[in-house]
Order: sequence, then C-alpha cells, then structure tokens
Amino acid sequence: MKKHFFILFTLFCCCSTFQAQRFYVAPNGSDDNPGTRERPVASLTAVRDLVRAMRTQQTLLDTVFIEVSPGEYFMDKPLLLTPTDAGTRQSPVVFRGQPNASTIFYGGLETGRFEVVNPSLWRVFIPEVARYGLNFEQLYINGKRRFRAQTPNRGEFNYLKRIEETALHSQGDRSISFASQKLSLHQEGLQIINDMEPGELDNALIVLYHDWNNTRKKISHTNSRDTSIFLTGRGMPQYSRFNRETRYIIENYRKALDAPGEWFLQSDGYLLYIPLPGETPENTRCMFPVNERFILVEGADDKHVEFIRFENLSFQVAAYKTPVSGNNANQAAAAIEATIQLDNAKNIDFLNCEIAHTGLHAIWFRKDCSYSRIEHCHLFDLGGGGVKIGDQRPGMDLKDTTGLTKHITVHNNIIHHGGYVFPCAVGVIIFHGSDNEITHNEIADFRYTGISVGWIWGYAHSPSKRNKIEFNHIHHLGWGELCDMGGVYTLGASEGTTVNNNVIHHIYSFKYGGWGLYTDEGSYNVRMENNLVYACKNAGFHQHYGKENIIRNNIFAYNLLSQLQFTRPEEHLSLIFTNNIIYFNEGLLYMSMGDDKWTKAIVNIDNNCYWDERTKNPKFHGNLMLTDWQKLGHDKHSILADPLFVNPQQFDFHFKNTSVVRKINFKPFDYSKAGVYGSQEWVLKAQLSSELEKAYDRIVDRQKANR
Repeated sequence: MKKHFFILFTLFCCCSTFQAQRFYVAPNGSDDNPGTRERPVASLTAVRDLVRAMRTQQTLLDTVFIEVSPGEYFMDKPLLLTPTDAGTRQSPVVFRGQPNASTIFYGGLETGRFEVVNPSLWRVFIPEVARYGLNFEQLYINGKRRFRAQTPNRGEFNYLKRIEETALHSQGDRSISFASQKLSLHQEGLQIINDMEPGELDNALIVLYHDWNNTRKKISHTNSRDTSIFLTGRGMPQYSRFNRETRYIIENYRKALDAPGEWFLQSDGYLLYIPLPGETPENTRCMFPVNERFILVEGADDKHVEFIRFENLSFQVAAYKTPVSGNNANQAAAAIEATIQLDNAKNIDFLNCEIAHTGLHAIWFRKDCSYSRIEHCHLFDLGGGGVKIGDQRPGMDLKDTTGLTKHITVHNNIIHHGGYVFPCAVGVIIFHGSDNEITHNEIADFRYTGISVGWIWGYAHSPSKRNKIEFNHIHHLGWGELCDMGGVYTLGASEGTTVNNNVIHHIYSFKYGGWGLYTDEGSYNVRMENNLVYACKNAGFHQHYGKENIIRNNIFAYNLLSQLQFTRPEEHLSLIFTNNIIYFNEGLLYMSMGDDKWTKAIVNIDNNCYWDERTKNPKFHGNLMLTDWQKLGHDKHSILADPLFVNPQQFDFHFKNTSVVRKINFKPFDYSKAGVYGSQEWVLKAQLSSELEKAYDRIVDRQKANR
C-alpha cells in the first residue's frame, strides 16, 4: 500500500503544480521570449499564450501571476480572453502592475513634435494618414481630450428652423426604415454651408440634441438657396422627433477651426491645432487613437471565462469612428459598445485600474456575467459612459433568467467626465440585471443621468430586481444639454431595489427633467431612504408613474423649479412619501406635469417637515395652504418648521440640534459617508476642479436668465 501511494503521489506531482507561477511583461521585452524575469515578453497577448500553453501541460493548483513592469505599452489589438484562458478557484490568473507605479497600455500612437505655422496655429505631419488613409475622431494632448473643430464652438448650439421628413421605406410597424430629412437652418446656418468646401461635405458630421437623445449623422447634401441640409437613414423615432427646440453643432470642416483647443485633420496628413494658452511645442505631447478596444472577454454559453483579475493597470487612448450610416437616436447610448467588454464571464475583477481617454463606454459586463467587480478604479474622459451592466435581451423571454447578468459590484470608483462623443450616455447603467451593487462611487460631469436601473417601460415583467444603489456621490450632471434625466433613474418593476444614502446635487437639464431621484415608467417597489438631494433643476424627486415606491427619511433642499413632482395618477398606491425634510427658497413645493395630478393620485404623504425661507405659510399645491392640503388627506401629521440646519446656504445640512425633526420621526444620517473613501490622495482625486464647477454655474445662470 505504501509503495502504491508513493507512485500515485509522484505521478500527481509531475502533472500538477502547487507553487504560484509567474510570468513577466516589460516594455523592453520581446514576444519571442519565454516570459521569465530575465527575458520578459512585451505584450499581454503573448503572455496569455504562455499561460495557455502551460495549462495544457499541467494542472495548476495555485495563482498564476502575470507581473507587468512599469512603463508604456502600445496595444495594436485588444487582449482576447476565451474559455481556454480561464483560471480556476484554486488557480486564478492575475494580471498586475506594481502598486503606486505607472503601467499604461495605450490604444493609440504619439505624433511627432508640432511645428508653429503662426502663433495661433500649429501643425504636425502624421504619415499613417497620408499613406494609408488613417482617420481618427478623437485627440488627446497632455493627457486631456481636445475637440474637433465645430460650429458653434463647444458649449454653444444652433437651433433648427423647420424639419421635413420624407419616408422612403416603411416596415409597417410605424417605424420608417429609410427616410430623408430636410433640416432648414436659421441664418447662421447659411454661413456654415458656405464655409464648407465641396470635398469636406463627406466628412462633416452634424450632432443633434433632441429630448433625451443625440443623433449623429453625416451630411448627405446641402442647399444654400434655402439654407438647408439633408440627412438620410432611419426615420426619426416617434417618441423623440426633431423639432424647433432641437439644437445642433456641425463638426469637422476646415473653417470651423477657430478656437483654442480645437483641431482638424487634413487628408494630406497634416493635423492642424490651435494651442491653448501656455502650451508650447516643447511641452506638448499629442496622441491619436488607433484601436477601439483594450480587453474582450468572450466566453461561451456552456463554458465561461472565470477567475481572472486585473490590478494596478491603466488603459488609455481608445478610438471611436462614426459609421457611414451615423448614429441614430438611442437612449443612454445603449447600443454603443465598450473598450473593455465581457460576455459569459464569472469572477472577473478589476482592482485599482484606470480606463481613460476613450471613444466608447469604459467597461461593460454584458451578457451572462456574474460575481465580478470593479473596485477602486478611475474611469475618466470617456466618449460614452462609465460602467454598463447586463444586456437588453432582445427577443428573449424576460421571465427566463438564464444568462442574466447578476452580482456585479461597482464599488469605490471615481467615474468622471463622460459623454463627450455620446452625450446621452450614463455614468453607471443596469439594463436587465439583478442583485448588483453600485456603492460608494463618485459620479460627476456627465451630460445625462448618473445611475440608471432597469430597461422595461411600464408594468411588464422586468428581471431587474434587488439592485443596491447606495452611498454614491452624484453631481454636476446635465450641463443644460438634454432633457428627462436624473441623478438616479429607475425604470420598470424593481422589487427589492434600494436607493439609499446617496448625495445628489447640481442636476440641470435643457428643458424638462433635471431631477434628483426619478422613478420613471412603471417603477415598482423601489425604496429610497436617507438621500440628500439639492440644487436640481425641476425637482428633487419626480415620479412619472409607478407603484408602491417608498420615499422616506430624505432631505430635499434648494431645488429650483419645484421640490416634488408627479405626472400620472393611477388606480393603485403610487408612492409613500414620509418622514422627509423639504427646505427651499424658490419655485413650487408640489408640482404636477399637466393638471392637478397630485390631488388625484393615490399616495401616502405624511410626517414631513416643510420650510420655505420666503414665508411661514407656503402653498402646497396651486393655492392650497397646509390646512387645505390636509383636508385632502395629505400631510396630516406634517409640520411647517425650520429643521435647524447648520448652514444650508453653504449646503451644510447637518443639524444644530434635532429637536424639530424628531417631531416627524426623522432619523439623522451621516451623508458625509457618500462617495469614495480611502487614502487622502484618492479622496482628493474625486473632487472636481473649481474651474469646472464655475463653468457649470455659468451655464446654469445663463439658462436661468433665459427662462
């Protein structure tokens, strides 16, 4: 027996490895090397192949570490991981850079040094453009995005004058599969048409802002006689058509190059750039993107990619190239893919990583992903949104949860500065997905919603259940560019979903919208507690229509047009609104979209504290005073009283004492815990610059003056 045991043990050791295996990647390595410390490889793809080969030769029982040395790497193609590359629970694969070191993978190339044409114009020759017809639509200088030449300049918009659509092919389901749109422009549009050279028309792009959508189209034809341009492609959607409030910019023609920070790429290979103050050719590093993707994880329905972790790595400079057909209106830029994208994957983690300077969304846990996380990562300067979770499951039975993405954790991340290519993109969005946790993130400087949960309009079955949206700091969204947006947006039946302990502020839409907490169509059984919401345009809370949502123990303060808003009464309990503090000095208290919706709704509103700095007797709805409002069955135990905040004018909503709010059973919560936590460096990195906040305030002030 002892002899047989010894033989079996020896055989097991020959085909199994108990020790951690290590491979090495370095900027000065070669993909022909064996990946040792002394002879490292140069790319992630090469080291992936080494791990593949090793797994075919032996069973691994400990971690495989891929040690990536500090430095800069160019990725000429994305890292593709399939089930062949999967780790195991006993032997995960860890791609890791060194802590506190700079390990950057670029999806783009660096230009040569600019030459000065004149003090307000530089140029640099890019051989790949002249020789191979390379074209790119994004550019990054000194680690910051620069924008293609456009008219009007960034932050300004022109309006459409008249819209005519000619349907050329219809599918019979009210959708027009092919149409021509004639957009008549105001007088300033004539100058744009006249400024475009004939050869530039093929590359000029119009970006239209309408409702909550963006449409990006190549211009098919112009007519200077009646100041019009023509687009072709899919017909305008019925729910979001172009109209006289649709704004537009036109980019990528030579005469639009007229503002510092703008650039224009000529077909002869010269990149033209107007420098910003303080920039010199000597201190300017210019990079243009070549590849769209960094990592693709592609499992199979019956075999997932599992147990892989990325640590301390930065992925920067990625492209997006507009297709010939352009981009049709698409809520939340839902159809646009991501620079890191995962399908059929489990236990895939991203820890302390960066994703920056992209044309697409940053990362998407798409089809059948589970038990994965992105934590302590910095996602910034994004063409789209930050994190996408779940797929849209077209044509699938939504009651069948097979392949549903679930248990994704997005925790303690900084997600800043997005929507630069797709303004309607969202900071973090969950389509169809359950049991996900979005916690302690900093989400700021997007043009649309901060966090969006659910993808079913109305009361049909939704698989999006038990999602946790808690302790996030969400702010400076909208920039007055789109409508129908919020800090946290929910959609469809969401039983068990919580939106708690978030701080939401400075949400400003173009027209309607700009809400802090927004329960949209069919939101059902969502609980929103212990949130601080202030400085939102239309209201701190808005329910379009929904069922049995609980809005409890929140602070709503200094929202602009109204504090609370409601749209559609229904024949069931729509919401419970109790134990909240509402503090304001402008706008309405309760506002309806249309006629007297609040008074017709079935709602439970009680035990709230209201304080209007302008008067001791605020009007609750229309001309109703508190006693009139109470006769309708609302706020029977609520009070009109100053809640005794420390310094509300400076957005300090701590309490001097709690004697007043105890009367409504309000339970104070520590809103300072919202947002990221950790080292001082990490917390400071999450703060927006004062210059950006001032720019936001200028836009708000200008639009308020024009109301």
